[in-house]
Amino acid sequence: MTPLQKPNAPSAAAGTPQVKRGANTARPQTNEERRRAQRVLLRMPVLIHLPGKANPISGFTHTVSATGAMVILAEGLATGTKLSIENPKTQKKVEAHVVRPPQMNPEGSLVPIEFNAPSPQFWNIFFPPTTN
Repeated sequence: MTPLQKPNAPSAAAGTPQVKRGANTARPQTNEERRRAQRVLLRMPVLIHLPGKANPISGFTHTVSATGAMVILAEGLATGTKLSIENPKTQKKVEAHVVRPPQMNPEGSLVPIEFNAPSPQFWNIFFPPTTN
């Protein structure tokens, strides 16, 4: 038993980061606390370029971060799909890939993409400071 655990309390999964609540208690981190980068709600147009396709796919962002975005497209893309995302306002492009299957939403498919390397300047916005 670690000093942060209460007697007879269930222990957290091995390797799960803990957040200290008080002198004798801890809780597992929330999804928001585990994120590598802070997400920001931002609706802006994007172009998705797929290898071998002449015309890009138009879409909009739902949320963005320094490491990727949730993008709204008319049709979903398969997990692992490699692509380039373009910010039409700045004409910058970043290599990325789809990280999970898309989810349907009233506006279309929510496609989670991750940049191959963090690119916080890609969105041309300032991210709020982290609160950790």
